[in-house]
Amino acid sequence: MLAASAGLAVSACSSNSSSSSTTASSPPAPPTSSSAPASTGGEPTTGAGAIAAIKANWAKFFNINTPTAQRVALLQDGPALATVLAAQSKITLAQGSSAKATSVTLTGTSQASVVYNILIGGHLALGHQVGVAVYENGVWKVGLASFCGLLKLEATVSSLHLPAQCPK
Repeated sequence: MLAASAGLAVSACSSNSSSSSTTASSPPAPPTSSSAPASTGGEPTTGAGAIAAIKANWAKFFNINTPTAQRVALLQDGPALATVLAAQSKITLAQGSSAKATSVTLTGTSQASVVYNILIGGHLALGHQVGVAVYENGVWKVGLASFCGLLKLEATVSSLHLPAQCPK
């Protein structure tokens, strides 16, 4: 249920290494939508309001106390990954995990670059990760590329099988 737990399982391993601020390679940009983002009734698409919404939604998505349904709504292609999110929430390491967006750069009205840290028990476990946020249906969401990037990291140290939505 918590994408951070995917990266957090890895972060526990990487936090034992000499460098706790390992940077994952930049995930590929998500596909762009041919339709314009909603102009009314949704979160802001520009300026400080958009940046604040992205940071808030990023924190909610990676918070173990956020209900699965809300996490699904905060992930690009979330409904297709609901079972993966639910399984991730059962990982013990996820219980004390969180993520904090430290920098957001809007790259348009429907996409942003996000630099974030994953924390376990309030301590840096995986630092300076580069991800993407996408604007869909009036909401800034964690990009599929970011979520899949964390799952790929976890798969390198566990028996996790990547879902079909994550390119190999």
